[in-house]
Amino acid sequence: MQILRCPAQLQLLEETLRKSLPATLPVLGTVMTVARGNPAAHEVLVDSWPHFSVVLTRLRPEEHKDPRDYYINQQAVFYRDERALQALLGGTEAVSRARAFQIMGMQEGLDEAVREVAGARGLQV
Repeated sequence: MQILRCPAQLQLLEETLRKSLPATLPVLGTVMTVARGNPAAHEVLVDSWPHFSVVLTRLRPEEHKDPRDYYINQQAVFYRDERALQALLGGTEAVSRARAFQIMGMQEGLDEAVREVAGARGLQV
């Protein structure tokens, strides 16, 4: 996963996400916040740039105070390809299983993908 920090990249991502509203709404809000100064200490990750299949927004890992607090560790996701989502959830460290978290998204299939990956790891959702 690649962290986007460049204002031009964030602006291009914002424009791209606007074209897919309302499905991109949870991610778009954080992208806009990060692009405008990032007072909430979030980061935006993509699987590849500029042709991404999945976007994840989350609080910067160094900002986590309590690994059991899943309210502070809210993440939002938008994906174009369900396989990319499953790869994100199951095969990367972008979504850390070392601490509790919530994942938000407005696309069909997100719940099933999360349950499938969690079940394969013996985790409870």
